[in-house]
Amino acid sequence: MIELADISSQLEGTLKLKFPVVGLKLLEAADDLDKIARLRRPTAVHTMDQIVAQATRLGWTVGITADDLVGDQCRNVVGLGTPSAEWSTGKHMAGVWFATVEDASRHQASMHCVPAGRYRALIAAPLRKWSGQQTDIMGVPDIALFYATPGAMMYFINGLQWKAYKRFDWSVVGESSCADAWGRALCTEEPSLSIPCFAERRYGGVLDEEMLMALKPGDIVRAIEGMKALGENGLRYPFPAYGIQMDVRAGMSASYPGNAR
Repeated sequence: MIELADISSQLEGTLKLKFPVVGLKLLEAADDLDKIARLRRPTAVHTMDQIVAQATRLGWTVGITADDLVGDQCRNVVGLGTPSAEWSTGKHMAGVWFATVEDASRHQASMHCVPAGRYRALIAAPLRKWSGQQTDIMGVPDIALFYATPGAMMYFINGLQWKAYKRFDWSVVGESSCADAWGRALCTEEPSLSIPCFAERRYGGVLDEEMLMALKPGDIVRAIEGMKALGENGLRYPFPAYGIQMDVRAGMSASYPGNAR
């Protein structure tokens, strides 16, 4: 059993997050939504950004099917749509976000999308509401999401890299950047960082200073352990400003004794 409420609380406290961590889970049977207590179902058509925002900004537990999402751009990223040849051309975005249909087609091809055909529904809910029991429908989400400032994201990444170091290489598809975050994390099970796009900010209420991280809950545990180790070394968030005209050696010597000359 994973103590997801505790993990959420620790991360929110360490990074001083404005909004709670959220979990997403794909379901193979839409009927499973009926088994979840206090689940909200949309009464209007939304973007996926709005569904995530309802869980993040309002603290709701939301269940959706493909019919609740507007268009295949939202549905296909989370595997609830059926990508068509027409969708793949991206012609609906040509002249809006891209100069030509050829440019739009390259954009569509570059997106991380969950393969179609397996899933019929999706749940979004604050991480603290998940039981942590693998056998529960609302047990462990496929991925977790959180919004944070660039400085908080850098510290979180430092925590991920404390042990078993690896370099992270992330991409930017431009508009539809949800594909860089929850799309990529669902497809690869790898930590996925994105710069939220216009739609996320316009429809999902994402703040101008926020970035988005999507990853498996176990990776949050690893990052928290890393950040605790960094904290013991005096490296904590928020980062205290040292002063742009100060002699740097006094500050550097606290972290690198004998090497700040």
